[in-house]
Amino acid sequence: MKREILYFAWLRERVGLPRETVDTEARTVAELVAELVAREDRYALAFSDPSTLRVALDQELGEFATPLGDTREIAFFPPMTGG
Repeated sequence: MKREILYFAWLRERVGLPRETVDTEARTVAELVAELVAREDRYALAFSDPSTLRVALDQELGEFATPLGDTREIAFFPPMTGG
């Protein structure tokens, strides 16, 4: 299934793209990340410490264990802080 992947903040810098469309059979966010990491070193660098990342599926916060289901958009970003 084709899914739109969005990268924010320093993830965007490490991956080198603000967004991309990927064709994946991943069933969870974690499986998707594993596929991305296996593609190129820049993804391995971006996802080297998942504890520093948050994910949203169709603009709803999720976890790395969250099933992708019919999700069309997955966004990765660092934790947000207020100020």
